[in-house]
Amino acid sequence: MKPPPKEITNGFIIFITISIYFLLMEAFGLADLFYLRLLNICFVFYGVNRTIQMNLQEGKNQFVSNAVSAISTSVVGVILSIIGLVIYSYLQGGDAFVQSLSATFLFGGNPSIDAYSISLLFEGIASSIIVTLLLMLYWNNRFLTD
Repeated sequence: MKPPPKEITNGFIIFITISIYFLLMEAFGLADLFYLRLLNICFVFYGVNRTIQMNLQEGKNQFVSNAVSAISTSVVGVILSIIGLVIYSYLQGGDAFVQSLSATFLFGGNPSIDAYSISLLFEGIASSIIVTLLLMLYWNNRFLTD
């Protein structure tokens, strides 16, 4: 059986590290500190950078194909993380849990799990694009242009 593509593997690594990080924050009572939540971008950088490095080691040095591979990795991580958040939110009390999250983060009002998740999906995709662009600029001298 063939192993899954590196984009899925590294996206799963992003998901696992973010999940462990947030569960540890919850266990230590630090989940209400919004600035600690922002550190999850480090895990996205790690997974996307790992994908780009793997591509370069395989001799894949076309800019566009590496950019697509990098963004695919981060989007897989974002989607898996949001699915995990939805499941965890329902296990913790549903909309009441999400409202406790939104009180200390970016949202106002009383968002539902669906509204919160869709908002995080858009935010996650935007940050995926930013991370990909930053890492593509970092690795730019190793890529061939068309």
